[in-house]
Amino acid sequence: MGAHDGGFTVTPESGRLLIKTGRAGLGAKAGHDLTFEVTRWQADLTVDTADPAASSVTVSVDPESLEIRQATGGVKPLTDGDRSEIKKNVREKILRTRSHPAITFRSTRIAGEPESFTVDGDLSMVGVTRPLTVRARLEGDRVQGTATVVQSQWGIRPYSAFFGALRLRDEVEVEFDFRFATSS
Repeated sequence: MGAHDGGFTVTPESGRLLIKTGRAGLGAKAGHDLTFEVTRWQADLTVDTADPAASSVTVSVDPESLEIRQATGGVKPLTDGDRSEIKKNVREKILRTRSHPAITFRSTRIAGEPESFTVDGDLSMVGVTRPLTVRARLEGDRVQGTATVVQSQWGIRPYSAFFGALRLRDEVEVEFDFRFATSS
């Protein structure tokens, strides 16, 4: 049995879950690339390093808990009003959190070695469930990984402004980095 084997619950206290957006369109210089941090989420893991296929992960995210941590590019910095408006648009127009109060990911297959593995699973958001592949690695007591979510595959129209001249790219990058809680 490996040092990381067993059941674990991971929360924001032991890691970060980030969502990164990019710009597209003729007016891209006017917009910002945004990094959101999900501040309320939980991952439940069952780990079997000798038999990765026996491992599993379920992640639950509160879509109302996205906070803008970084805004790069753009002609001028984001104001507090801009940040407020962006968060409102994400909640009401993109993720429609009133009717879809949770985002979940459930693994269906885990394969590879601790240094490099993939987690295939089902991502459910805005009432749609589609397959998603996560790439990850274990380094010491940390797990780090990424996934690319193509918004249109979940029926989400990427945010646009100025009659479509400025819009967010359809692809959104999800990054995570967390530490295994030491079992006592």
